[in-house]
Amino acid sequence: MVDFSRRQLMATSVAASVGASVAGGVVSGEEEDTDTDNAPSVDGEIKRFASTALGAEVTGPFVLPGGTLLFSLQHPSRENPEPFNSGGIGYVQGYQFEDGSDFEELDVPNTNEEKGRVRVGEGEYTLLARENDNLGNGEDLGMPTTPDGLEVDEFAGSRYTDLGYNPDMNQFIPTNDEGTEGLLFTNFESSPGNVTRMPISRDDDGTWSADLENTINLSNTEELRSLGGTRINCYGDVSPWDTPLSAEEEYAHTRTSLTSTVSDIVEDGTGVGHRGGAQFWNRPNPSEIQSAIDEYYGDDSWSVQGFWALGGLELLAYYLGADRVDQAGGYTENTTTPIADNYPNPYRTGYIVDFREPDAETPKPVKYHVFGRAAWECPDVQSDEKTVYLSSDGSNKGFYKFVADEPIPSYDDPMDVKGTLYAAKVTNKEAAAKKPPAEAELELEWLAMSRASNAEVAEWIAEYDDVSQVDYLETHADTDWQEDLEAALEEADKEVAENGNQNYITDEEIKEWGELWSEDPESTVADRGRDDLRKVPFLETRAAAKEIGATVEFRKSEGIDSIEDAEPGDYVYVGISEVNDGMSDDAGDLRTERVDGGLVYRGKLEDDYNISTLEPVIVGPDATDPADVADDALVNVDNIYVMDDGRVLCCEDADQFGRSYKNDCMYVYTPPELKDDGGDDESEETTENGGHGNGNGNGNGNNGNGNNGNGNNGN
Repeated sequence: MVDFSRRQLMATSVAASVGASVAGGVVSGEEEDTDTDNAPSVDGEIKRFASTALGAEVTGPFVLPGGTLLFSLQHPSRENPEPFNSGGIGYVQGYQFEDGSDFEELDVPNTNEEKGRVRVGEGEYTLLARENDNLGNGEDLGMPTTPDGLEVDEFAGSRYTDLGYNPDMNQFIPTNDEGTEGLLFTNFESSPGNVTRMPISRDDDGTWSADLENTINLSNTEELRSLGGTRINCYGDVSPWDTPLSAEEEYAHTRTSLTSTVSDIVEDGTGVGHRGGAQFWNRPNPSEIQSAIDEYYGDDSWSVQGFWALGGLELLAYYLGADRVDQAGGYTENTTTPIADNYPNPYRTGYIVDFREPDAETPKPVKYHVFGRAAWECPDVQSDEKTVYLSSDGSNKGFYKFVADEPIPSYDDPMDVKGTLYAAKVTNKEAAAKKPPAEAELELEWLAMSRASNAEVAEWIAEYDDVSQVDYLETHADTDWQEDLEAALEEADKEVAENGNQNYITDEEIKEWGELWSEDPESTVADRGRDDLRKVPFLETRAAAKEIGATVEFRKSEGIDSIEDAEPGDYVYVGISEVNDGMSDDAGDLRTERVDGGLVYRGKLEDDYNISTLEPVIVGPDATDPADVADDALVNVDNIYVMDDGRVLCCEDADQFGRSYKNDCMYVYTPPELKDDGGDDESEETTENGGHGNGNGNGNGNNGNGNNGNGNNGN
């Protein structure tokens, strides 16, 4: 995932430029932290297979039929030598991951030449396509356009990131029986978001090639634009019914900041100190809200969680066809003139997107609104075709499950998919708090939040389609914005901060839904005459989960995956990039010791495909562990991919801590049961080292010119 965030709780602050990661003071080295036992450690074995170019994450792992590994080169430093200075999609030529295959472990990058390129333990990394490659229809790879064909990059306005610079997910749909030809679907993590479909094929000598002439940006199809487009497309999966699933990592969904709840706002009588970025969605120049809050409230200012992810919203509006009123000087300057038409509906982004009929001239995108709305890193759909696990990235986030009434592909129309959305609650907080993270299993109870069909949720979403930036001013300010825009904007900002954004679901609706749920969790709110409140957990998923006591404390819940056709007894793996913030404070259900290098959990599927326990299998280093410890440990795991033989590819998006190098790596994890069955026993089975965490958060971010910064994440 791309993590362009900024955290601060300082009395005053200077707003970070959108797309940059700037260190702040929430979870930082200012805190005293002792060594965490068994950090790092591995139950099984990890071996480094690849290191990526400086500045880049390792994203989008996928093993093609025959064993060829694909992965993306995401936001590399512009200072790297060609071709490793631009975003790209590549594969490992000359090596195949086969059942139990071994490889020579890659050493750490030492020289500038090694640090500036992608290296692999076996074979050679070869790029298939790069940022700005021209496609047959005249578009550039990964670049969204307006309905009349103008590249969105031409507009002035805040950026989430450079468009086309952040390829992430790669999912391959074969088009022949041998799997030597097929369609590669790649996410681009930006706003507007994008998914490309690229035909690729394997030659007799084992080399793969891309057909750029017939590659398309799906964002620029009417089918996807009619759904409101996408934002921040991160990782994904191939469904059991053989379609690509793309996850929208909508960080700006955060209605309340960090640990705050809607009930806290009601109890305090004001949202000051509590509001998150989502409440300022339709503000003119929304990504500037943190600067405004700092100016308005001074010493009482707070970190508006997710505000930075409002960057790119106005570009999304132009992508959807908004009149170009927010431009000056030939699209060179952004102003605060409000956009009055085609402004994005917040409730249309933050979902799992299924591209049905992937080999049609234009695939048919479907958004699964019933899965809930969040900063989804990835879905993991089980082989029962009904159960879906979902991980949400950022600080103080939940862990979710959706269970359909019937197998999802059995519905003639995917809008008829109906089922129950659940949020996880950790029930053994006392036991978990007494052990280091390497020894602390988490016991889960699943709280049923609500039931609906995809079509029902779509109808609720449509109620908010006509809300614009003009509405933000006219609803929340007494001053006529056309007479004094600056005064009206300040009035509106303060009104929203204090009493909430009245253009969307209100605090009162969320609180009332939570109270009705708490009175009788087994009954639906519809049974008590409030069918109108059923929309709350689907459109305001995180806020609703907080209201009913779910564990909304997970820190950067990243990749999630299980073996293809997983059955009861198999494992679902979940990466937690950092164990700090809500996971390691002294409140709530999670009060573990800090491990800023993160960890990997796994949960065993039960007979009904339920998971009731998460056990740690890989633990990263503490933040101040020296190079001889940190160099060979998994740091800040991101994407996870379970191969057919049960081994797990673990990709990093790392704050490198004490490492001797700054490159992110990919490791191959061999679970203990595979080693016991005759796997490679040459390496030590478990590594245990002490360390000291200084709390520097993960945050590889791009500031729009290729430079990457490390900082704490308030996403």
